[in-house]
Amino acid sequence: MRHHIDPKIDCVFKALLGAEANRCLLIHFLNAMLEADLPAPITTVDILNPYNEREFLDDKLSVVDVKARDDYGGLHQVEIQLLTYRDLPARISYGWADLYSSQLNSGETYAKLKPTYAIWLLAQDLICDSDAYLHDFRLRDVQGLSLVEHGGIWVLELNKFHAELVETEQERWLKFFKEGASLDSEALPPWMQTPEMRQAMSTLERFSEKDRAYHAYQARQNYLRQQMSIQQELDERRAEAERERLMAEQARQNAEQARQNAEQARQSEEQARQSEEQARQSEEQARMALEQERAAKESALAEVERLKAQLRGSVD
Repeated sequence: MRHHIDPKIDCVFKALLGAEANRCLLIHFLNAMLEADLPAPITTVDILNPYNEREFLDDKLSVVDVKARDDYGGLHQVEIQLLTYRDLPARISYGWADLYSSQLNSGETYAKLKPTYAIWLLAQDLICDSDAYLHDFRLRDVQGLSLVEHGGIWVLELNKFHAELVETEQERWLKFFKEGASLDSEALPPWMQTPEMRQAMSTLERFSEKDRAYHAYQARQNYLRQQMSIQQELDERRAEAERERLMAEQARQNAEQARQNAEQARQSEEQARQSEEQARQSEEQARMALEQERAAKESALAEVERLKAQLRGSVD
């Protein structure tokens, strides 16, 4: 290959799984991702929004997910996402709900609804409190009881996938998308030696060898890098604003604590002053009591002296 091509770039991803020529790759991918949950293996699919090379080369490709209907009527949405952001879970949920509800036209009954599967491959971590790379979300209660068996949402975080040995077709696809940018079509590792993986590499080779396709690929890659840089800057600004808010809140709390400490000190000082005043009053009351007692003693002594004087006068 003249140039290494990253299969995670959305236009390449769509060419891999959304092109009519690669219909068998989409079938193989869906069976690999959903094997345990499908009623039977998918054998045919109708791609609802097929990849159009001319639209891509003319830089008019705006819809980069893959939508398909399988031979049982089930609907599938497959999408790659290089950058995670705050509202991505809402976008994922909305996309599934929108595709699921699109099955019914006016006047049709709910019995027409078929299972709908959304598969999202993420280059960055979305669920930070779990080390698992695969998450499937269904309509279940807390005991795990399903409300309806109508598919769900599969989120696969490539950054958490670390299998060295490939044991399943699901692992083969995940390894391809994670390491595809470093693969050399002339020296493929053993785990890539399957018909599907060789066909996938031929799609990457077309982007690598055709000048016009490669230049368009580079333009798309640069655009995505720019978007990632913008998002990173926004995240940094948001984080800085949050830090400033936390610092201001901490300063407010410190000021409030200082005010409370000052108020407590003032109250303690006031209590000490009141205690001192009470002690002074008690001392004054004690002094007055002693003074009254002394005056009473003096009065009593004076009365005794007066009575003695009267007695002496009577004797004379």
